[in-house]
Amino acid sequence: MHPSKRFVAPNTILTGVPLKHLIDDKLVALIAESFSAVDSKFDAKAFSTQATQGLEALELKDRARQIAHALHAQLPKDIPSACETVIQSFGAKLEVTKDYGLAPFFYMPHSEWIGLYAVADFRSGMRANYELTQRYTAEFSIRPFILEHEAACLKQLKAWCTDPNPHVRRLVSEGSRPRLPWAMRLNNIQAKPSLSLALLKKLKDDPELYVRRSVANHLGDLAKDHLELVLEICDRWLEESQAMQDSAQAKERRWIIRHALRYPAKKEVARALEIRLAAK
Repeated sequence: MHPSKRFVAPNTILTGVPLKHLIDDKLVALIAESFSAVDSKFDAKAFSTQATQGLEALELKDRARQIAHALHAQLPKDIPSACETVIQSFGAKLEVTKDYGLAPFFYMPHSEWIGLYAVADFRSGMRANYELTQRYTAEFSIRPFILEHEAACLKQLKAWCTDPNPHVRRLVSEGSRPRLPWAMRLNNIQAKPSLSLALLKKLKDDPELYVRRSVANHLGDLAKDHLELVLEICDRWLEESQAMQDSAQAKERRWIIRHALRYPAKKEVARALEIRLAAK
């Protein structure tokens, strides 16, 4: 059994129990085991010592980052080789898009490592993101790649729009959200929404609600800075939905429109209210 399967995590966030308690010495031991199984040179003792030093005093992200630094000290210095080792250490992919609880937090330190170190090699780092997002999420670790390799990254995301795995398709939208909560801002996309709109257009009729919800949230981000543009897009998407022969798909499209315009509707923007009403 892969060590990630022995990671004990609740099904949901518990009242009064901070998420940081998921990242503890027990998790460090399991991660050490997963790497030792694929890399005979991995010094589990040295890794654990560095990873747990003062861990209890740190908050969630800082705990994951400290473990990532400890990983880096033991991984091959060559980034492509290190990425390959990280990928080989992974357990099974998620088979569902909901109701998997907090167990994927096993991979939060891996996400930190990819965002901190793997960005130095675009190709191998993006492959690591691709594999990670099918087990946890790469919406945070991919953002340094967008910042440092924008054109190449957006090209790769465009290709992933048709990936058979819904976690990969969701990453396209969620990872490029300019105002993703708890994440670094993507200022260039925030200023130039055309950079990500091409991706959203490809995903707007995705068969998975999991992906479509991300598209709606991304469009909602854009509306905070480019309201008139988003209103025009929603108006056009609404018009397209009215011509769809598939009534179920048309209903799904209208849901995206309503969800994307929630914030301006709360601000009582007349045009947003009008479009949402028409999209019912």
